[in-house]
Amino acid sequence: MVTEKVFLSHSLSCRRQFLGSAGAATLALTSVPALADTVVKLLLPGGPDERPMTTAFPQKGALILQRTRPPLLETPFEVFDQSVLTPNDRFFVRWHWAVIPTAVDVDTFRLTVHGHVNRTLSLSLNDVLALQRAELVAVNQCSGNSRGYFQPRVPGGEWSHGAMGNARWTGVRLKDVLDRAGVKADAIQVRFNGMDEPVVADAPDFMKSLDIDHARDGEVMLAYAMNGEQLPLLNGFPLRLIVPGWYSTYWVKMLNDIEVLDQPDTNYWTKTAYTIPDTPRANIRPGETDVKFVPISRMVPRSFITNIKEGDTLQVGASTLARGIGFGGDSAYRGSISRAMAARAGRQRRSARTKASTVSDNGSTASPRRPREIKC
Repeated sequence: MVTEKVFLSHSLSCRRQFLGSAGAATLALTSVPALADTVVKLLLPGGPDERPMTTAFPQKGALILQRTRPPLLETPFEVFDQSVLTPNDRFFVRWHWAVIPTAVDVDTFRLTVHGHVNRTLSLSLNDVLALQRAELVAVNQCSGNSRGYFQPRVPGGEWSHGAMGNARWTGVRLKDVLDRAGVKADAIQVRFNGMDEPVVADAPDFMKSLDIDHARDGEVMLAYAMNGEQLPLLNGFPLRLIVPGWYSTYWVKMLNDIEVLDQPDTNYWTKTAYTIPDTPRANIRPGETDVKFVPISRMVPRSFITNIKEGDTLQVGASTLARGIGFGGDSAYRGSISRAMAARAGRQRRSARTKASTVSDNGSTASPRRPREIKC
């Protein structure tokens, strides 16, 4: 059975309202929920491709169940055709470890900032909410999104295309939090840890790091709300790290520990896991060896048609409206075209990719703002 307790205010239109309700709220999540009977077919080439749909997780609507423990919940692809922003209850969920707190007491919660700083901080949620508010729209995508279509199959969650979502994130700038602690001049990186824990004692705690200049660029933020409502528990309540343009592995959920480092981070999740070939396209030939690997970071440009499904039949010679989305490390687009405009759209798509690649190559950390409509 799934139970829920009182949540924070459902609207963040008034900051005072959020502060006033924060002291009395606790979130709760029970153990393994029951599975739904509905099954969806994902058409994965390597199979098996059938997955159950579930509505059993708290604060979540109908999602594709990829795994129960830890929760891996995928957004049905038709959701991306319905709005620019992905609704909170349909937003995908991905955890690394199954030991996730089943309740968060906002009165006793503390965010610790320590390490190579002038002063250690222990911030309550009220302390965080008192800082200057920041807001941005950014795409959150698992680096394993679409893995189910790889051939041959590779280890990991066999996602279709729904391990992604776009939201308006509200919170505070990480830079403001670090400045309050006073980062020392020779700091190199900042490491982030959440409240989830490994299932066995000798397994590596899930932590991720950013270079100090990236962490202090003014766009990386600590979010306490998404799409105008408090963060759902499974999406990181009460605080989540937001790293615009970078894969979701860096977006640490239930963030409660920030450590400033004076030497490069060598923890497992940075040095060993989530690494890719250090080649222009992050690819290698089968059997190739002696290839340098580096941590995965910025998202590469991608695009999807959202209203025409595989297997749909289109009438020859007739115009067909095609809607779609596109995003990359620093850009996001949403628009619609007719099949008669496909050639022009192709030129626009190539132009968009060139722009995204140019921004990515020069090291900019600009966030993907509100997706722009493509007019064809």
